[in-house]
Amino acid sequence: MKTYSMKPAEVKKNWVVIDADGLVLGRLASLIAMRLRGKHLAAYTPHVDCGDNVIVVNAAKVHLTGRKREQEVFYWHTGHPGGIKGRTLGRILDGRFPERVLQKAVERMLPKESPLARKQLGNLKVYGGAEHPHEAQQPTKLDIAALNPKNKRRA
Repeated sequence: MKTYSMKPAEVKKNWVVIDADGLVLGRLASLIAMRLRGKHLAAYTPHVDCGDNVIVVNAAKVHLTGRKREQEVFYWHTGHPGGIKGRTLGRILDGRFPERVLQKAVERMLPKESPLARKQLGNLKVYGGAEHPHEAQQPTKLDIAALNPKNKRRA
């Protein structure tokens, strides 16, 4: 029996919409990364972009477990001596671009710095509010909260 390897012409991409309201960040990001790579398919091929197009709405309402909102800090360096800066996760979620928290979480779960990872990350559309401009693609709704009780934060 030969191993089946999907060709790029054989890929059928679906559009999926996920409502992130009340979902736990890490669990949501891992499921999105799995969908983007195509690992949910029986014919998964590692070197082909066979994943779905994923739309995430209400990304600003994602939840964090424990005290990560106050304690998790993202650092960057300005390039100048002593130019290290940091911002807490809660400050980013309350700021101007709260959807970046989810984008970065998914980006860090994909293969590092490859053309395939950039293409797969391009299939992710994240919106902070409830509306999205992709109604023409007729996305199917994926209920992440129903997959596992731990995916939804109770509070």
